[in-house]
Amino acid sequence: MRNTAKITTAVLAAGALTFGLSACGSGSDSAKADADATLTVAASPTPHGEILTYVKDNLAKKAGLKLEVKEFTDYVTPNTAVQQGQVDANYFQHKPYLDDFNKKNGTDIVPVPGGTVHLEPLGVYSQSVKKLADLKKGASVALPNDTTNEARALKLLEANGLIKLKTSAGYAATPKDVTSNPKNLSFKELEAAQLPRSLGDVDAAVINGNYALEAELSPAKDALAAESATNNPYANFLAVKKGNENDPRVEKLVKLLTSPEVRKFIEDKYQGAVVPAF
Repeated sequence: MRNTAKITTAVLAAGALTFGLSACGSGSDSAKADADATLTVAASPTPHGEILTYVKDNLAKKAGLKLEVKEFTDYVTPNTAVQQGQVDANYFQHKPYLDDFNKKNGTDIVPVPGGTVHLEPLGVYSQSVKKLADLKKGASVALPNDTTNEARALKLLEANGLIKLKTSAGYAATPKDVTSNPKNLSFKELEAAQLPRSLGDVDAAVINGNYALEAELSPAKDALAAESATNNPYANFLAVKKGNENDPRVEKLVKLLTSPEVRKFIEDKYQGAVVPAF
């Protein structure tokens, strides 16, 4: 999921997609119709929409799944569309973001079991040092300034022994929560999209995988340190309104999104800027 400092809410076309019992159909006929209906999924264009489009074009037909992908550039509409029944599912976010969204908006959107697909790993990059241990006292480190990614960046630095954070800071950690900073690092908070351009002005920068990819930086090859996808809370997943987790169409999509074919597609296309999390 891309996190940006400013979110622009897209406007949905009027009219919700509806599924359910027809006035004259029996329960079994309706269940069959629902299972055969098109599954509509809201997604961010990159990489989520690209991954779903690969599934639609290469895997869905054989699995008996009719799939429609609706792309949105903001992080609000995909959740409100699921909540209101205008789409069946979405694929664009990680758990800390969803938890915060549900809390603030009174929604009941949930991850689909087994539906975790990928991670866009944060990496530490530098034009001045070859390894983190070479950062000098007082070195400047640029961080993404949005809540979720700033906490991720600080946790990455902590995981690599550069700082320590208050245990109570959780997913909202900021530089104010740093309790130990042996190198006396100074932090420069910038909009995530600006971080690649800051590399010439700071000693190091913590950059999102998607923005690294756009800047032709590879977490696998160029990062001094990068997040692991294993048990990572920031991995992105398929989500639905609570109660729809066992929709047979959703279960089919989960199997396809976590298939060997999709793993290979992610690895080949994104070269480490996006990594499978299954």
